[in-house]
Amino acid sequence: MTSPILVTGGTGLLGRLVVERLTDAGHETRVLSRSAHSSYDHVEFVTGDISTGAGLSAALAGVGVVVHCAGSSHGDEIKTGHLVEAAKGTTVRHIVYISVVGAERMPVVSAIDRSMFGYFASKRASEQLIEGSGIPYSILRTTQFQESMLAVMNALVKSPVMPAASGTRFQPIAVAEVADRLVELALGEPAGIVPEMGGPRAYLMADLTRDYLRATHRRRLVMSVRTPGGASRALRAGANVTLDHAVGLRTWDELLAAQ
Repeated sequence: MTSPILVTGGTGLLGRLVVERLTDAGHETRVLSRSAHSSYDHVEFVTGDISTGAGLSAALAGVGVVVHCAGSSHGDEIKTGHLVEAAKGTTVRHIVYISVVGAERMPVVSAIDRSMFGYFASKRASEQLIEGSGIPYSILRTTQFQESMLAVMNALVKSPVMPAASGTRFQPIAVAEVADRLVELALGEPAGIVPEMGGPRAYLMADLTRDYLRATHRRRLVMSVRTPGGASRALRAGANVTLDHAVGLRTWDELLAAQ
């Protein structure tokens, strides 16, 4: 592969690891970033903003593969729409997209659903834009990143009471394992929607929280909260876990032990 690989969100949690792995494998990599960065061996930074489409034409010039890691809690489909439109009629022959387990199963209908779980709907809308683009693609759905769950815990622990959605399980996966799989997909042929990736175990949210408190030697009240809405019911039914694809290796406990 001689044409550069474009990574959107290449300065983020997942994108940085994808860039590292691509360059370690000897591939020329281009990163779209809103801020200016100095390029280095095998990595070229291009300034632009995928949320507006600015800079996308230059970023996509001569690119064969796009690994689309740029995302947000709401409006993810806006960024994907800009990317897809800019990529049409170019040299891009493969879009690799990171999505979320449950994107197609979460009923995000009411205002409560949208405010709490709009992320799932945005991810599914992005999938549909890519599917309808006419550009070959690979879409990987994963469960929540362990590192993102840890960041949530670090924020919640600032309060004397830590809420935990009752009856809700999460199956956190190591972000490095997701990066490995995205690079594998980027260097292969387009494969459509590929098998999901989940962490090795599913935990109740309250158990994740208590594990965190034990590992960090803190004492907080863990309060179970039953969230309303259809999406919350789907979450309690397991829409966000993929027990048949528990392919992750590092457990939540191992992440905590390493902190």
